[in-house]
Amino acid sequence: MRIVGLTGGIASGKSTVSNLFKSHGVPVVDADLVARDVVRKGTGGWKKVVAAFGDDIVLENGEIDRACLGQIVFSDSTKRQLLNRLLAPYISFGIFWEVVKLWIKGSKVIILDIPLLFEAKMDQCTAPIIVVWVDPETQVTRLMARDGLSEEQAKNKIHAQTALDWKKTKAHIVINNSGTLEETKLQFQEVLNQVGRPLTWKELAFSREGVFWILVSAIVGLLMVQKNLK
Repeated sequence: MRIVGLTGGIASGKSTVSNLFKSHGVPVVDADLVARDVVRKGTGGWKKVVAAFGDDIVLENGEIDRACLGQIVFSDSTKRQLLNRLLAPYISFGIFWEVVKLWIKGSKVIILDIPLLFEAKMDQCTAPIIVVWVDPETQVTRLMARDGLSEEQAKNKIHAQTALDWKKTKAHIVINNSGTLEETKLQFQEVLNQVGRPLTWKELAFSREGVFWILVSAIVGLLMVQKNLK
């Protein structure tokens, strides 16, 4: 099984590329969706976050006010790191379980869409790694337009994250999303061909079919050994 890492930065267009994979039938595990699930009312993640940040972040219906929590952690790196530490085990397990379910279905290629791929050390179990990159000026402009922010606010949000230029140096594949959507789609087609190439023997061994044949071979080998011992 091939587990592909997909990451980027705020307003870089990672979600656009993720949706392109989905539209071409490639299964995607979205870490943002997993992160929402692990802080639903009453979950272990919810209890940890409320205990750390107080009842002020809780809405009337008991759910966490994600906008309020986002403002708190974006303006304070210490609290942001605390939130990441609290939720990391829950998110990691949630991602693992989604991968297991896709493995059971027989998926051979899976995309892990994870904003904090490097920060969470998930890059160590994904290959290839795709980084959706955008030039700084375009990133600021898009974020301002998307979220209705001032230039200073947009830059502060961007600087609160790991630099895209650094992530770019760690990537196996870089998609430059600074241009038009059509230009991105052209690059995506090339990436899709790379991601969809035949599995290596190692990747095949970890696929559902690979594990099945390994088990069959082991059983056959064991039976032959027992027969020879008689």
